[in-house]
Amino acid sequence: MTASAFGGEVSEYYQRFRRGYPPEVADALTAAFTLTRDDVVLDVGCGTGQLTRVLAPRVGAVLGMDLEPAMLAQARRATAEPNVSWLFGADSDIGALTPALGPGRLAAVTVAQALHWMDHARLFADVRPLLRPGGGVAVVTNGEPLWLQDTAWSAALREVVSSYLGTPLHRTCGTDSASQSRYADALSAAGYVVDSQVVSYSAPLSVEEIAGGVFSAMSPEQLPAPEARPAFTERVREAVAPHGPLREEVRVRILTGTR
Repeated sequence: MTASAFGGEVSEYYQRFRRGYPPEVADALTAAFTLTRDDVVLDVGCGTGQLTRVLAPRVGAVLGMDLEPAMLAQARRATAEPNVSWLFGADSDIGALTPALGPGRLAAVTVAQALHWMDHARLFADVRPLLRPGGGVAVVTNGEPLWLQDTAWSAALREVVSSYLGTPLHRTCGTDSASQSRYADALSAAGYVVDSQVVSYSAPLSVEEIAGGVFSAMSPEQLPAPEARPAFTERVREAVAPHGPLREEVRVRILTGTR
């Protein structure tokens, strides 16, 4: 992972505008790993804690781990659950947790919308000693990027953002089928029993939410200056308005590997 990509104001946009996860996602993970109130879950690359908070009521404790201090600060402010703790660290630090936690201490390790920043094969191998029997790894992606969806408004948004950045937009953030297959193959190669499911839902979008979602995916260097952001938002409004009503069809992909 690279911390600088999510520092500064980007972390604020991430907390405000990145979607949380519906209860069905926690239901799926609870069933996959038979989670109980005696269990501990580690959420790697937790960002501002969207998935961390959803899991907290299902288990005894959740550890949210991220390499960006600004993201962790936002997570702390947004979290009221008393059984959540926050750790500064990257996926490459997982091995160092084994002496502290002890082998077999974790029921699950989750990675939500962040695995594309990590060495996934190494991560899957490193977490294995930490998992209890029946525990496992879950890779969760919270829908496709706003600018890569199969809708007219998304195509219009893509033109605006590509023009602003001066480059075509191709990154899928691990949500595409090829990435999902690659992750599944790596889980299988690491000795996990692999399964997958999709939780789908539809939700309205405002122009402010679309612009904020775009800002949450930019690096601090790419963000428009504060005084230029209203104009950027207005360009987004003009581009997507002819394609309303604005709705996002969200597909939460849940890929699990059970030990």
